[in-house]
Amino acid sequence: MKQITRIRIAPMTLDDLARVREIEREAFALPWPKDAYRAEIENNQVACYIVARDEHDTVVGFAGMWVIFDEAHVTTIAVDRRHRGQGIGKRLLLGLIERALARGARWMTLEVRPSNTVALAMYRAFGFRDVALRKRYYSDNNEDAVVMWSGNLTEPAAQARLAQIRASLEPAEE
Repeated sequence: MKQITRIRIAPMTLDDLARVREIEREAFALPWPKDAYRAEIENNQVACYIVARDEHDTVVGFAGMWVIFDEAHVTTIAVDRRHRGQGIGKRLLLGLIERALARGARWMTLEVRPSNTVALAMYRAFGFRDVALRKRYYSDNNEDAVVMWSGNLTEPAAQARLAQIRASLEPAEE
């Protein structure tokens, strides 16, 4: 596995979509429809999609959310399988949280498969809590979804946690 030394988090552009779809197909059993990300970028004013770029400007991960009033809903996070375990998912989640806060969100929610123990551990490290279980949520295998919520992201404890995570990920370029 190639070790990545510098990661830059940037807005997803239409030029990124081919690479995003490659990563998505390897990461998820049911990828989104072909033009979904294009529609999100061009037409959805509450959407925010970002990519992680390596030192060669190659997209190695992506993430997205919707921000509605003071709530952000994570729609997707994926990292190229060859680059997992290098903190890229953490950088993407931190990037989403920072952008959610900038848009006025105080809370964040998401769904995740109970079998995705790596993602569950990452979300819990960011302060997300399990709050519900959606039965048979995933249509590919009828797996349940764990519904997770952050605490209030503007509170001092949450801000301190984010600062600690940010410091642990240095050096990162934004």
